[in-house]
Amino acid sequence: MPRTVHCVKMEQELEGLEKPPIPGELGQRIYESVSKQAWEAFLEHFKMIMNEYRINLMDPQSDEIFQQQVIEYFFRENG
Repeated sequence: MPRTVHCVKMEQELEGLEKPPIPGELGQRIYESVSKQAWEAFLEHFKMIMNEYRINLMDPQSDEIFQQQVIEYFFRENG
């Protein structure tokens, strides 16, 4: 039986992720409060951002940009 979470984005009980999608405290926060469906939607959103701003994933700053986008998309915090 899949694990469920109360998704902060969809505001309902939905299937949760199988494991934290990124390491660290932010990954754990996502795991505990973001549904699989919302995470997949975020990844599509981030693809558009990558293309629009021509983000190079080989650049070390791309991790920081990714984390900032996660926080803004799900938790509405700045920085």
